[in-house]
Amino acid sequence: MAKRQRGNSRILSQWFKWLAPGLFVKRWLLLSAAGVLLSSLGLAIWTGMTPIFYTLQKLREFLGWVTTILPNYISGPLVILAGLLFIFLGQNRSLNTITQVLMPEGDEELVDRLLTHRRLNKGPKVVAIGGGTGLSTLLRGLKGYSANITAIVTVADDGGSSGRLRREIGVLPPGDIRNCLAALANEEKLLTELFQYRFRAGDGLVGHSFGNLFLTAMSEVTGDLERAVAASSKVLAVQGQVLPATLTDVHLWAELADGRRIEGESNITEAGGKIVKIGCTPENPPALPKVLQAIEEAEYIIIGPGSLYTSVIPNLLVSEIAEAIDSRNIPSIYICNIMTQPGETTGYSVADHIRAIDFACGKRLFDTVLVQGKSPSAQALIKYAQEDSHPVFLDREAVRNLGRKILLTNVMYEDEQTGFVRHDPMMLAQVLLQWYNKSYT
Repeated sequence: MAKRQRGNSRILSQWFKWLAPGLFVKRWLLLSAAGVLLSSLGLAIWTGMTPIFYTLQKLREFLGWVTTILPNYISGPLVILAGLLFIFLGQNRSLNTITQVLMPEGDEELVDRLLTHRRLNKGPKVVAIGGGTGLSTLLRGLKGYSANITAIVTVADDGGSSGRLRREIGVLPPGDIRNCLAALANEEKLLTELFQYRFRAGDGLVGHSFGNLFLTAMSEVTGDLERAVAASSKVLAVQGQVLPATLTDVHLWAELADGRRIEGESNITEAGGKIVKIGCTPENPPALPKVLQAIEEAEYIIIGPGSLYTSVIPNLLVSEIAEAIDSRNIPSIYICNIMTQPGETTGYSVADHIRAIDFACGKRLFDTVLVQGKSPSAQALIKYAQEDSHPVFLDREAVRNLGRKILLTNVMYEDEQTGFVRHDPMMLAQVLLQWYNKSYT
């Protein structure tokens, strides 16, 4: 009995959700009722009101008979309740039928999907800039707060599967873009896993991911990576958009403190020296027009997290992107990495990260830096120390002297089995949106 009552209560709760503000359902129900009324009036005018007259006369006689059995103060409310019950049953059955067709899995109610859709569409227009696993981690959390997300991704990668495809076929590296598409995907889990699947056997296939090959094939079919990403976004039902920073074939180079000049994104980290300058060939590649449009329309700009010199800064070496960000007077924040990265930021403090970005693009592109407050566990610190990686030190005074505010928070996830330390997607997104709301108001 109690189970049945809970079921009925849930049905009523779900039905009343259709009357929630913002779904634009109530107005159409009223419009339908007005349509029935107007159709009846038109029929009455067309037939000289004869059927309407006799119907009303019979109805009056019937109601008179009902009131002889039950007083009008009883029969009236009962008839009203009966009418409301018919409306409820009719609408409920109709909506259930629609839900079964559109969402046959039945894992979520259609009204809940619509409410979520409306809420996310009202979210801020966010531009997130970076690459690698850092940006995809951020996007997985952000998509729970807004559907108006634009991820701007570096195309300087030349290692792994992306590097092989770049050398062998001549396409722009799809790896970071693939990760961001999967992070923003709203489609079935199986389809996303397929996009991320990496081949373990096969002549020439080992190491390649299905998504990389798919994007490469789509680039060949559609003509460029931009169209390939747009087509893939439809397949994965991506929430927002993913854009390459440029369609130019960009190659990174770095000058080290010992005088060496290293060519290629993957070689820079492996060189193991202190980076004093970083640039790209060709110099000042043109930005994708949609990237500039997204920055122009943005309400919130997030830079990072990710490898400082090989994921974050390469986007800002596209001078048009840096200039577009600099021209906007909106909340902007840089997410500093939790740990230093051997070969890139060994010994770096938070202020060193900021100086590197300022020096690379010649502008101050953000006014606040997000820093992880709590240190990892002793076990994780030992594991990272073995690879010459340590927590990024917060030198408060130096950061303030650079004109930046500090958002000190705890958004860290530590894998107890592997000891790896990462930003937690949900915690990070929640903190970022709370900070944005405070800044915006």
